[in-house]
Amino acid sequence: MTDTVDDVEQPYDTDASHQEKIESLEDRIDILDAQNEEMRDKLLDANAENNKYQQKLERLNHENKKLKQSPLFVATVQEVAEDGVIIKQHGNNQEALTEVTDELREKLEPGSRVAVNNSLSVVTDLSDETDVRARVMEVEESPGVNYDDIGGLAEQMNEVRETVELPLESPEMFDDVGIQPPSGVLLHGPPGTGKTMLAKAVANQTDATFIKMAGSELVHKFIGEGAKLVRDLFEVAREHEPAVIFIDEIDAIASKRTDSKTSGDAEVQRTMMQLLSEMDGFEERGEIRIIAATNRFDMLDRAILRPGRFDRLIEVPKPDAEGREKIFAIHTQDMNLADDVDFGDLAANATDASGADIKAVCTEAGMFAIRDDRTEVRMADFDEAWTKIEAEDEESDEVTKTFA
Repeated sequence: MTDTVDDVEQPYDTDASHQEKIESLEDRIDILDAQNEEMRDKLLDANAENNKYQQKLERLNHENKKLKQSPLFVATVQEVAEDGVIIKQHGNNQEALTEVTDELREKLEPGSRVAVNNSLSVVTDLSDETDVRARVMEVEESPGVNYDDIGGLAEQMNEVRETVELPLESPEMFDDVGIQPPSGVLLHGPPGTGKTMLAKAVANQTDATFIKMAGSELVHKFIGEGAKLVRDLFEVAREHEPAVIFIDEIDAIASKRTDSKTSGDAEVQRTMMQLLSEMDGFEERGEIRIIAATNRFDMLDRAILRPGRFDRLIEVPKPDAEGREKIFAIHTQDMNLADDVDFGDLAANATDASGADIKAVCTEAGMFAIRDDRTEVRMADFDEAWTKIEAEDEESDEVTKTFA
């Protein structure tokens, strides 16, 4: 008798085996999907990193290309001629006739600054670019000086406020009277008498933009540089009206003109002429006030002293006894003073002292107290300090005479 298929004993359970294989494959697929997702994330990160390095490579190639290019030189247009423009290169004063495009030609005029290449061809116009040195002269924060910090200069202080503050804050008063406000004020007097402090107080009290500079900063070696800086200085002031320009040590560029033929003197005079032009030239100055200071009033050229340029010439002398007493009080207000300190006696002893001298005496008196390990400053400290300051001044005068 033959066995049927159903009677034959199967070696294993077919359904169970298939199910295990399916589950194993599904697990394998899950693992591969996770690995695939991980590789996709890594690929995205790699692409992002590649893009970053690609951008860096492009930037470096661009910088490398710029470094390989020939440098441009700054020049000034002397004349616009039919055949082109005549330029003078800064530094060597070399003049050349060069051609320009019609588009550039329309922008250029005598005095324009341009950039030229090695062939002295005009590449671009620089006339509209204000010198960065003029922009950094703008005072961002008001100085920590007010009128209460200045002693013995009540009359001078009132004149400065009338000349600078009043026209900016109440211009209608001048319109009602029918007069033009004073255009500028020149402070002159010995060193250390408070001229710069007056300017700082104005900067602190007024809402106008305050621009400070020293006259020596306008003295340059190359022809036209000083005059260009003066133009840019006033241009910055016009952009930020109302504005106050403070020029310290103005004698550096406004000294009396002589017959000297040296290029240095000629450049200083050229800078002064540009300053005179800006102060009362054909172009309206607007709401710009000028304060200048000098220790050498006797050296100034008469042209800059005439009315219309500096309408107020204010002498700032050394303080009298009452002024010295007030200055001592100002500079010792934060000091721990002994009961025997008398400002009247201090002022009487410090004859011929300037405000700067009095400040130095107060500081030195405090140093004497520190050396003795004291927190209280006594009258004897001030006496010793004044004796020391006087001795140093005499020594300085002797050295000056020796080298004179």
